Amino acid sequence: MEGTTNTSVRQGSLMAAELADESLIGHGGLRLAPAAFAEGGQLDPCFTAQEEDAVAPPLEWTAPPKGTAELALVVESPRADGGEPACHWLVWGLAPQQGKLLEGEIPPRVGKNSLGNSEWLLPNPPEGAGPQTYIFQLFALDLPLTLMPGATRQELRKAIDGHVLSVALLSASYEHQDLDDEDWSEDGLD
Repeated sequence: MEGTTNTSVRQGSLMAAELADESLIGHGGLRLAPAAFAEGGQLDPCFTAQEEDAVAPPLEWTAPPKGTAELALVVESPRADGGEPACHWLVWGLAPQQGKLLEGEIPPRVGKNSLGNSEWLLPNPPEGAGPQTYIFQLFALDLPLTLMPGATRQELRKAIDGHVLSVALLSASYEHQDLDDEDWSEDGLD
């Protein structure tokens, strides 16, 4: 499994930038790897608002460092003005071991995204705006979280502050695409 430590933790006010310094990136061998896109690559439209039945992308990770009690995943897109990033996914309650989330899998505990929903917030950059970056941040924590599903970004941040043993980072991008609308007849032969 390949992962990265090249994504800078100091992008805007990402949660990783707020809670971890550069020395914690990949500490203890923790790596996050995409199963459906390359590091820094383009997300497939099936993970974005451009497809009707879009779902969250699959992810895999290596074993976290010794002493990890739980893993938490935060997916954010930095804002150009440096303001609070758009929060696409807050997940916690992940077992402290090598693991994965399957495409569209509903994790054990999910918090509220930037729209206030407890689900994967589908990337939806405006047409002509250029590519938007999405940073997947996997935190190895030294304690199990007691947050209830539906917690906010601020509540998760407060709960993990001072408890991060390691963080794995992974980036992807997406730019609005002109997808061909295929015109199929009822029998699919036209």
